Amino acid sequence: MEGNSTAGSFTPSQQFSIADLVVVVVYFSLNVAVGIWSSCRVNRNTVSGYFLAGRDMAWWPIGASLFASSEGSGLFIGLAGTGAAGGIAVTGFEWNATYALLALAWVFVPVYVSSGIVTMPEYLQRRFGGERIRMYLSGLLLLLSIFTKISTDLYSGALFVQVCLGWDLYLSTVLMLVVTGLYTIAGGLAAVIYTDALQTLIMVLGAIVLAVKAFNEIGGYPNLEEAYLKAMPSKIVPNTTCHLPRADAMHLFRDPVSGDLPWTGMTFGLSIMATWYWCTDQVIVQRSLSAKSLSHAKAGSILASYLKMLPLFVIIMPGMISRVLYPGLRGLMIAVMMAALMSSLTSIFNSSSTLFTMDIWRKLRPGAGERELLLVGRVVTVVLVALSVVWIPILQSSSGGQLYVYIQAVTSYLAPPVTAVFVLAVFWPRANEQGAFWGLMAGLVLGLARMGLELAYPAPRCGVPDRRPWLLADIHYLHFAVLLCAVTGAVVVGGSLLTPPLPSAWLKDLTWWTLSQEPPQPSVDGTSQGPPDEPPFWGRVCGINAVVLMCVNIFCYAYFA
Repeated sequence: MEGNSTAGSFTPSQQFSIADLVVVVVYFSLNVAVGIWSSCRVNRNTVSGYFLAGRDMAWWPIGASLFASSEGSGLFIGLAGTGAAGGIAVTGFEWNATYALLALAWVFVPVYVSSGIVTMPEYLQRRFGGERIRMYLSGLLLLLSIFTKISTDLYSGALFVQVCLGWDLYLSTVLMLVVTGLYTIAGGLAAVIYTDALQTLIMVLGAIVLAVKAFNEIGGYPNLEEAYLKAMPSKIVPNTTCHLPRADAMHLFRDPVSGDLPWTGMTFGLSIMATWYWCTDQVIVQRSLSAKSLSHAKAGSILASYLKMLPLFVIIMPGMISRVLYPGLRGLMIAVMMAALMSSLTSIFNSSSTLFTMDIWRKLRPGAGERELLLVGRVVTVVLVALSVVWIPILQSSSGGQLYVYIQAVTSYLAPPVTAVFVLAVFWPRANEQGAFWGLMAGLVLGLARMGLELAYPAPRCGVPDRRPWLLADIHYLHFAVLLCAVTGAVVVGGSLLTPPLPSAWLKDLTWWTLSQEPPQPSVDGTSQGPPDEPPFWGRVCGINAVVLMCVNIFCYAYFA
């Protein structure tokens, strides 16, 4: 009788073994230790030291940090869940990053470095002149960070802790926020990058251990395919496709019309989104700008790309096998999850405070000195942490899962115009401020229109005929991203050709075609000393590695296509 009563009452302490507790405590202690160590290593009392880690980062922490920043807990849970629901096509979201990461290091970073910038909106201002594009983009990036990235990561991370430990959702989130907020505020970018490197190690090793365990359970890959295609839910709605495993579950490339992730959208639409995320988003580019030389930036991109090849094998495939969690492994699973959550949160906090301080505060107070900027950067991080705590109850009351889908959609309706403007800014010297601004505005209106439709006409439930307007029913959001990018590009080109060009002297060091060979001069506030020249030997090593990486990527695509 006594046994029954204890089994019935759900208390986390019985679920959570001593081994689990040790794993979690060791994990937090390691985090704090690395945060303190890295904060002491770099001079945090200069703008460049705090926001760009003194431009002295080596390739391995940069690569690890690029990977960790992109693998938030939202993505972690999202990948496993989507893999369970629809098979492996979602892997494309990870593998597509390879080409964008190489473009970042070989094309965009040299331009950004030679223009001597700290933030992405600052680049557009130097490139086009005028204030309005910079202010619009800073505002957009801050809003996207707060309402999409921070909230999804917090929600999914806290939900995971609640399910696994039975802790209160609110308590567990506040605890994570306090730990992450502390070392982000104290150490700036250097602390964030080094703790990210630790998180990556924990994430990759932990996920591999769990994956090996999961594959042992099921008896290898051939059994996974067989078992997955036979898995049927207990209740089936009378409709052929509802909740049944897809016939194309084990294929990456899916039908362009009827596929849930059509290959055309995954190839073109996703590439536009990936270019926005990897080549123009503050969170990512800030890491590459902290490199001590171009070779380190390139090697960092290559390492991150290799790491991005792993999730299919260590997250998506085991996504559903690993429900059988063993005592001792649960602590590991939580450490892996926390690592994903904390690394993405610290990255967002740090880059959002950089955006606000360098783009908005310096505009409001042009005479602000270095100490004031550093203070503002730290205060903004505190405010972001507080905002995140306020967000939690709103997230809890709204349906979390649906919210996650909307948030993915929000990004795909707001990001493509930014991609178009950046690509034209870097590659087309004739693009000017009027063209770029009106291109962004046209893209914003179109994106918001589609988003409004999406909110007004939610997707029909399983088995109900789809009566939404054709723009929603027939155009996949990844195809819409291509359309949106094309329209924005056309407006930028048209607007630029109808208005006078920028003087050629203005464009020096600001486009791919006008890069000069000598290192850039520091600006008035001393922030823009670019990295030294790239040694030819390491340049060649990086080039060869990039070719090898692309071969591996293409082979994997071909094998699973």
